[in-house]
Amino acid sequence: METFANLVRAEFTPKNTFLNTASSGLLPARTVTALEEAVRLRAEGGPLDPLFDDVEACRAAYARLAGVPVERVAAGATAALCTGLIAAALPPGAEVLTVEGDFASVLNPFHVRGDLKVRAVPLERLAGSVRPDTALVAVSAVQSADGRIADLPALREAAGEHGARTYVDFSQAAGWLPVEAGAHDYSVSIVHKWLLGPHGAAFLVVPEDFGGLTPVQAGWVAAERPWDSCYGPVTELACSARRFDVSPALFTYAGLRASLELVEEIGVETIHAHDLALADRFRAGLAALGHEPVPAPGSAIVSVPELGRLEPELDRAGLTLSDRAGHLRASFHLYNTPSDVDRLLDVLSG
Repeated sequence: METFANLVRAEFTPKNTFLNTASSGLLPARTVTALEEAVRLRAEGGPLDPLFDDVEACRAAYARLAGVPVERVAAGATAALCTGLIAAALPPGAEVLTVEGDFASVLNPFHVRGDLKVRAVPLERLAGSVRPDTALVAVSAVQSADGRIADLPALREAAGEHGARTYVDFSQAAGWLPVEAGAHDYSVSIVHKWLLGPHGAAFLVVPEDFGGLTPVQAGWVAAERPWDSCYGPVTELACSARRFDVSPALFTYAGLRASLELVEEIGVETIHAHDLALADRFRAGLAALGHEPVPAPGSAIVSVPELGRLEPELDRAGLTLSDRAGHLRASFHLYNTPSDVDRLLDVLSG
């Protein structure tokens, strides 16, 4: 394998200091090429088969990254739609335990049902708040707003003791943090952040027995033989999690295939070490400047209270970050360098 630095230089050429992967990751050069080729294929009237092949290649790649059999992975569109599928399967009155301030896509489908008991607690109290009448616990593995990491082993233990199912959103984790999706009943990840893909796709992982889910959004692609199921009711749903597929955004998967190949080529463990080294460098620099970030040990996301107001000024200086809940949020990924961190600290020192 090429060295990490050489691979990154060949794939990424940002024109600014980009520290905003938690919002949307940069597209690798190979992904841009794949997108262009897919568009050209459609412009020339080429066959769709290669694009559908990309969907299956992406499904298999995500299964490897998530540590689950490919038969457990469904190809979706958004995290909220996947959450809605799980919300639809709960009986009226079921209790759903959530985290205060978690991302809306993890929460809102349960609220809009109107007949579920949705309870929210602070992240650090999540495992201890599971009760015998808790049907489901829904949480982001990494909090979008501030990078705090959920104690998933403790949650699994508590949920197991009380017979509750778990639903984990890995959208802010997959691609830099090792993921064990098989340890949970359901999980989801969108692809346009740390997995470096285009917008428009998400992966849902379900149990081998489908965990009581009903494919209420099933169309022809959810059939065991899709091309024989275009007309009339689908007579046989797919025997795998593909029964929960939605019609794929084919261009997205064409690009994503290249992105996932890069993530696998470098390796999540290598990316994890790189990202954390940069985040820790930033935390140390903040301490020297007298700033205290939200405590989030081991996270590639660093959120600094009360500095969100500086986001426009930083943007004018060529640094791209986010203002989230009044916090300045920096997120570090494989294309960032120590000099990026130092430049941000220099501007903050003012």
